[in-house]
Amino acid sequence: MIKVIGVRFRTAGKIYFFDPLNFDIKRGDHVIVETARGIEFGTVMSGITEVADDKVIQPLKPVLRLANQRDMEQEASNKQKEKEAFKVCLEKIRKHGLDMKLIDAEYTFDNNKVLFYFTADGRIDFRDLVKDLAGVFKTRIELRQIGVRDETKIVGGIGICGRPLCCHSYLADFVPVSIKMAKEQNLSLNPTKISGMCGRLMCCLKNEEETYEELNKKLPGVGDYVTTADGLRGEVQSVNVLRQLVRVIVDKGDEKEIKEYSANQLQLKRKKGKKEKLDLSREEMQELERLEEEELEDEEGQAAERKSEPSRRQNRNRQGEGRQNEGRQGEGRQNRNLHHEELKEEGTAQNVGNQDGERLREDRRSREGFRHRDDRRTDEERRSDKESEFYRENESYREGRSRQNNSRRSRGRNRHGRPRNYEGAGQESQE
Repeated sequence: MIKVIGVRFRTAGKIYFFDPLNFDIKRGDHVIVETARGIEFGTVMSGITEVADDKVIQPLKPVLRLANQRDMEQEASNKQKEKEAFKVCLEKIRKHGLDMKLIDAEYTFDNNKVLFYFTADGRIDFRDLVKDLAGVFKTRIELRQIGVRDETKIVGGIGICGRPLCCHSYLADFVPVSIKMAKEQNLSLNPTKISGMCGRLMCCLKNEEETYEELNKKLPGVGDYVTTADGLRGEVQSVNVLRQLVRVIVDKGDEKEIKEYSANQLQLKRKKGKKEKLDLSREEMQELERLEEEELEDEEGQAAERKSEPSRRQNRNRQGEGRQNEGRQGEGRQNRNLHHEELKEEGTAQNVGNQDGERLREDRRSREGFRHRDDRRTDEERRSDKESEFYRENESYREGRSRQNNSRRSRGRNRHGRPRNYEGAGQESQE
């Protein structure tokens, strides 16, 4: 177990753990801590508590000091600067004609960096904008693209329930939401009814999901056949999840009657192959499918980023070091080979003239382009090439000798170049 305090830096933001050291810190106090972005001013959301070691991300950074009056004044001054920075950034965006929507501006506590949050449909090339902003503020500039849910969390608003938005008031993280939750709670599947201000499914669908799942386990579905406590058999017309009441269409002779029973008074027999009937138009169904796909994409993207960020940093560092070492070795070998070739070619070029030297340099360039192909050749391929070259040389030698002999015969001479009818021809043949 380790002692920590929970600190929050933005309204409804994430809570981060810090080491309280020997400070007497209580909930609601303001502290100065060091984060990855620099020195930050935060509010204590939970006092000194003990948590398990596996729930704390190491290394655990300590609290620098409790905030004093001077720190309070600096934080208020930063809030005022953020409003001015927001206006300046808006003007620069209009000047460059960028298709982006500026959401918020934020100063770090030590004024070492200014962060601008924006939304856009695709990727934005804002390099010129960053240069202009850096020239105005004379500090580091960071532009961060966020999604529509993060935009609503920062801006805030009033929901259809008449209360402030959950994400802006108390939700630290976005929870996964699906159409299945609306079905479990018997809500209208009209997209305009279950979508929030951000255009995604409302986060509050998750609030009572566990309760509805537990209660629905004890209830039959609409269309199922049940047997009542008084021996009647009928089909379920509707259910009341919270009250655990079921309306059943029962047969009494030649007539049908609707009766209401408690869930404990029924014996369930589910109707196989029964599908839930949705009284929705084709456009509404397409809109529901789009909302669910967007929710899944957001969840998968956030989960992938959280999982891959540490490994991505390690791989990036390892790959960078590996490339540097390989690059140094490869450059050394290539430079040595090129140096020897250049010396040979320069010496040859001086002997045969400038024109021949230029031709040799062009040949060297062409060989460099195909050098990687020669490196991939195996020893067997090189050996076979040498053998075939040897055979070609012997064959050309034999062809040359045969041509010489044919020319001598045509001139009346033997293989020694002497006339065929000279005196010692017979003796030579006898010998």
